[in-house]
Amino acid sequence: MDYRSKRKIMMTTYIIRGVFISLIPLAPNMVVVYGILVVLSIANSFFHPVSTTYLTIVVPIEKRKRFNSIRSFASSGAFIIGPAIGGAMLFSLSYELTLWFNAMLFVVAALMLLLLLEKEVIDKSQIPALTLPQVVSDFTVVKDFVIANRYVTAVYLGFTMVMLFSFTMDTQEVVFTQRVIGLSEIDYSLLVSIRGIGSMCSAILLTIFSTKISLRTMISTGLIMMTIGYVIYAFSWSFLSIVIGFLILGFFNVFLNAGIMTFYQNHVPVSVMGRVTSIYQLLQSIMQVIFILGVGVLGDVLSLRVVIASLAIVMLVTSVIYAVLVLRSDKKRFFVEDNN
Repeated sequence: MDYRSKRKIMMTTYIIRGVFISLIPLAPNMVVVYGILVVLSIANSFFHPVSTTYLTIVVPIEKRKRFNSIRSFASSGAFIIGPAIGGAMLFSLSYELTLWFNAMLFVVAALMLLLLLEKEVIDKSQIPALTLPQVVSDFTVVKDFVIANRYVTAVYLGFTMVMLFSFTMDTQEVVFTQRVIGLSEIDYSLLVSIRGIGSMCSAILLTIFSTKISLRTMISTGLIMMTIGYVIYAFSWSFLSIVIGFLILGFFNVFLNAGIMTFYQNHVPVSVMGRVTSIYQLLQSIMQVIFILGVGVLGDVLSLRVVIASLAIVMLVTSVIYAVLVLRSDKKRFFVEDNN
């Protein structure tokens, strides 16, 4: 797939997301809203593999870690500014105008993609058609990659499995903080902003010192410290204790994500990255559904405090095992950064 095709897919997904977000205020019932959310999720599943591949191509290997750090800074800033603007618009205007403004931003983002580089030329006649045999072939290609790159696969899928605990706890975050800890909606909104501030400070620090911090340190330290933040959060009893947990997990989450993304880009060939990313994402989505349903069932049987605390402890143990896998001396060569 050439640059123009990648850009076209990214633009199309942005426009689709903008259009369907604009339709949410017009939805007659919740069934239609859920249907729109499914379409938005499908569009995002197309965008992620294509954008990951595109960025891997255009960003030189020696600049990837710094680029991912700057990207984390931008995401963290948006994490703070976005909800603030949305909240102000909801308060002063209406939810319809807020959603339509959000939809317009997706269209603007699609137009901004026209500024992206276009320097690769590929014979489109060589691009295979989307058929069932081709899909089977894609799975075969990914299987061959996994077999030939067992350690790379173990590191990335291990990261994905550990992050499933994080994702599952995040889905219960509102209920846990308000019903178990007893915080108000304002307190929770403040916590989200504090988490974003922690991420933003971390991203600034990492942007400045990215060349001084190794990938292994970013990944292993980032994961363990982020998990410690979740443990503090799971056993919190007051607003202050949750603030400490949120600051820690927000700060080190940037280290982890920037490190694992750089590692992934350095070891997955561009020729198969889109297919590998899509199938990894499929596996992750399936596991997320299973985890969320499992936690929902356990939440009916046990207390939510017990469930969240158990998830945090299991996540901590798993993260330590994962860190040992990353820090193995005989695997150091996988984290060497060329030209850095």
